[in-house]
Amino acid sequence: MRIRVIAADQVIFAPSMPLFITSLNSGSNGNCYYIGNATEAVLIDAGISCRETEKRMKRLGLEMSRVKAIFISHEHGDHICGAEAISRKYQLPVYITPATLQSSRLNIGVHLVKNFAAYSPVKIGTLSVLAFPKLHDAIDPHSFVVSDNGLNVGVFTDIGSTCDHVIRNFKQCHAIFLEANYDEDMLANGRYPLHLKKRISGDNGHLSNRQALDLFIQHRPPFMSMVYLSHLSKDNNSPHLALELFAEHAEDTDVVIASRYRETPICQVLAYSDEDIMEVALVTPVQMSLF
Repeated sequence: MRIRVIAADQVIFAPSMPLFITSLNSGSNGNCYYIGNATEAVLIDAGISCRETEKRMKRLGLEMSRVKAIFISHEHGDHICGAEAISRKYQLPVYITPATLQSSRLNIGVHLVKNFAAYSPVKIGTLSVLAFPKLHDAIDPHSFVVSDNGLNVGVFTDIGSTCDHVIRNFKQCHAIFLEANYDEDMLANGRYPLHLKKRISGDNGHLSNRQALDLFIQHRPPFMSMVYLSHLSKDNNSPHLALELFAEHAEDTDVVIASRYRETPICQVLAYSDEDIMEVALVTPVQMSLF
């Protein structure tokens, strides 16, 4: 498969429906990822306020009316704090496992609570959302792959180590939000107490830059065109370090930092299967740092 990056104004004809993807925020201060087509979209996690979600989507030219559901990966506050307000205001169903709902103590309207199970795809219009289990220090954590028209976009954050579930689904993704939470030296020499350092770097914690790169090098499919390095630690990582580490191995894959301060530019992914081409149109300019 050949991969090329094109400017948004060069997209004239798309033989298949594109997917639009962006991070509205990514980090310990809140996580929310938008994945959708021209008519419907889902939010993976809702870890920023309803007001901030609206503001950031508006700046990107995205309409809340396209969002049809929220999927919750686990109960930590930086993934759920906006879920109640967004769900209530827009009457959006919240897909969450029973154990996560109980642990989260979210007050979601009963009629809006929807359960999901690992490897049982949920259809949202033409979108298909597949959940799979992962290793993280939560009651019932899952990651997601959102698919449409043969395109697969994964959200792989809050992962302690790369288990078989992670590897299997990573190999299917054309674009991905991939956790690169910490630099190992910065964490080891930083101000965090020892117990917190062990929690972060443990098998149920977060992926380091090096662990994320190893997953990328060893299991990246040839059609993976875009990687958003996500959930970077404010204290234990640097966008420049993460980008520099990946740059040497990126080849035809574009690598972007998902900001912890604001929305990240939209990536429009188009599949031209008859030409065996994956085209990625950047709708807004790519940010290569966190300002």
